[in-house]
Amino acid sequence: MTSDLTLGVAVNDELLTSDPKARRAILDHLVDAGLDHLTVGDHISFHGGTGFDGFVAATAALASHDTLKVLIGVYLAGLRHPMATARSLATLTQIAPGRLVLGVGVAGEDRLEVSNMGVDPATRGRRMDETLGLLRRLATGERVDHRGEFFELEAARILPPLEPRVPIVIGGAGEVAVRRTAAYGDGWLGMWCSARRYAATHQQILAACAAAGRPAPTFAGLNVWVGFGSDAGAARAALGERMSRLYNLPPEKFVHISAAGTPLDIAEFLVPYVQAGARTLTLIPVADTVHEGVELAAEVRALLRAKEL
Repeated sequence: MTSDLTLGVAVNDELLTSDPKARRAILDHLVDAGLDHLTVGDHISFHGGTGFDGFVAATAALASHDTLKVLIGVYLAGLRHPMATARSLATLTQIAPGRLVLGVGVAGEDRLEVSNMGVDPATRGRRMDETLGLLRRLATGERVDHRGEFFELEAARILPPLEPRVPIVIGGAGEVAVRRTAAYGDGWLGMWCSARRYAATHQQILAACAAAGRPAPTFAGLNVWVGFGSDAGAARAALGERMSRLYNLPPEKFVHISAAGTPLDIAEFLVPYVQAGARTLTLIPVADTVHEGVELAAEVRALLRAKEL
């Protein structure tokens, strides 16, 4: 039985409302429906200016509900100074200890988003590695002196130390994600990959951690777009239209890495990922309303947890 499986939903635009009652209603519904977490995204200026700040969205959710867990998936940490990110982590740990997981990504789908933050897109991977090393050191509350390629810190310190420490999980794909997870991460957050690719990357991460003398990751995640509807064709069309508008790519680019249809259709699509090792699933739902998306995602969770895989 998949009793260790957790499943949540990603909510961004609907959460960022000036109506606190509407925001609390979404979060209460999510928890009451039996979902395990909320995932929020992060973009500064994506494809012409859209976006939302991951830490602000996480703070709104954590402060609006007493028990809900939040995953930032993923935060563009390489576009921010690590001292600022470390301070945000420390502050949120004071507000909601043990309820935040930080997923990080290097960005890149929109190169202007990177360059307009003063970061050379060609160096964003190295900048991320240096950032992750500093975040781990700053989380201890100890003094940090550092002279690196991108950052210089003198007697840098973030107090109070993170207690408990916020897990940091690595977004991305391929050999870079494997290396970065083994070196810095508490786990991997996959997206935009087939079940076969997910299985291969998961096994490579386990092997790399063992070779590095690190314990096996505590987090194996997957974010996946889904379109809900009793008519699978109509649900697929609505999903493709939403994703195409956001990512500036034709809908057919997303067919093999997204799912559409009833909760049973979605659950069957996800089974191979769960068999491949995914245990923290986030559905990014396209439905008639945010509340319908929450309700149907909860049905997917129940189906997966009841299935013998």
